[in-house]
Amino acid sequence: AGGQELVRVVLLTSTRASAHAKTDNFSDYDVILYVADTTPFASDFEWLASFGRVLVRFQDEGQDHGLRHYARLVIYEDGTKIDFTIAPVEQLDRILHAGTLPNALDVGYRVLLDKDGRAATLRQPTYTAHIPKRPTQQEFLAVVEEFWWETTYVAKNLRRDELLPAKYSLEVVMKLDLLRRVLEWRIETEHDWSLKPGVLGKGFKKHLDEATWSELEGTFVGADIAQNWQALFNTTQLFRRVASEVAVRLGLAYPHDLDAKVTGYLQRVKASSPTLA
Repeated sequence: AGGQELVRVVLLTSTRASAHAKTDNFSDYDVILYVADTTPFASDFEWLASFGRVLVRFQDEGQDHGLRHYARLVIYEDGTKIDFTIAPVEQLDRILHAGTLPNALDVGYRVLLDKDGRAATLRQPTYTAHIPKRPTQQEFLAVVEEFWWETTYVAKNLRRDELLPAKYSLEVVMKLDLLRRVLEWRIETEHDWSLKPGVLGKGFKKHLDEATWSELEGTFVGADIAQNWQALFNTTQLFRRVASEVAVRLGLAYPHDLDAKVTGYLQRVKASSPTLA
């Protein structure tokens, strides 16, 4: 980067730049390149080979502070993974002008290169990015209602013997999104809303009590339709218990009537025939 005129600032971010984070051999190197012109880096992949033989790569793009940036994620043959973000240096200028750090920097950063002295005035990270916020009654209820809404899709598709859409609703929407958020809230109530949970439930085994973790394990099954019916009811049982605990701890209202009505509906669908008239 020092020999490349277009590169003006290089920041290492996230776990590799934070003294608060634990890393291992699989931890990414998250690197932001603030450049004078993004075009050569966005349109050509050859520069990625400067760091080793590329095993596989992924590309994406986004926008921050009104300017487009590009993601070039790479795993090299030696196992090193580097997630590059290529952004115009004007984006860093706008961050400096805004006076607050975006989440990508507030998680922690280390300046590796600063040719023009821009990064010298960056605010220090608070390391509070991605820590869940205490939900309001409305936010809590929205998650609970969406959870029970999604259960109906699982039931309908299991009754039709449609495994894939049933699995999507159960595993992706109900568990990895909605149940995960409620479990995070429960964990935060025990850590005064100061703990940053891992992505998609990473770290749950460490932070949940043994009984809750065991219940969560019981929501995962294979392809058998009967087992997936049981997994659905195991999931609703766990959600009901944890969401009710969160409601009590935060002084919120859990919709027990909705829970009971939808649970009855799910049981009726399980007992019904999918034959169309």
